[in-house]
Amino acid sequence: MIWRRAACAAVLALWAGGAVAECRQALALGLDVSGSVDQLEYRLQIDGLAAALGAPSVRQALTVMPGTPVDLLVYEWSGPEDPAVILPWTTIADEAILNGVIAHLQTTERRQTTPGTALGLAMRVGVGFLAQRSYCWKRTLDISGDGKSNLGPRPQDVKAELAGTDVTINALVIGADAPSFGDLRQMDVAELSSYFRHNVIVGEDSFVQTALGFEEYAQSMARKLERELETLIFSEDITQPGVPPVAR
Repeated sequence: MIWRRAACAAVLALWAGGAVAECRQALALGLDVSGSVDQLEYRLQIDGLAAALGAPSVRQALTVMPGTPVDLLVYEWSGPEDPAVILPWTTIADEAILNGVIAHLQTTERRQTTPGTALGLAMRVGVGFLAQRSYCWKRTLDISGDGKSNLGPRPQDVKAELAGTDVTINALVIGADAPSFGDLRQMDVAELSSYFRHNVIVGEDSFVQTALGFEEYAQSMARKLERELETLIFSEDITQPGVPPVAR
């Protein structure tokens, strides 16, 4: 479609190095592509993220303050050798750029990855990406996952390393697809949510969002993004350039 080609061109032009406005929030999204995620679930996840970014409430939250936009990065994680960026840092300056991001995600194909779940390493990688946006007023890492870590550094050790920093880590926990009964799925999600709450999320305002399965990923991601992108009402008495406004 013509609009998709034009939107993608706008994103590519921005990646090539355009003017960068003051950054309201840096948001890095880490997607689980480990062995427990099959091809259908991968498609539900990547297309679900695209749908969530295009949801009216999320779209408005991303574009409501064009003078102080959100910077967005998306990467995939699995085993220790597998983290890969599928959307480099992109400043969501307007709806055309957001449309380009959505189109880019919709055409992203799955790579070959190892089956391990190196969750602690995925946290470190995401925090490393956020370090590239140290000038943003807020820096948030989102980790999506459907299982516990079984390779690499322990998530709880990485969480301890980040204590006292200004980085926030939130999680989107996805229930296993194997249980066919609702009660079993609820128990699976509850146990995994507890694991992520104790070992992964970081920051005073951090939280765990849940999805009973990948079929609920789009709706759950939209709800999480709405919460993370809440628009603050700022005071008008800031006079020093480069200093973040103060929330009332």
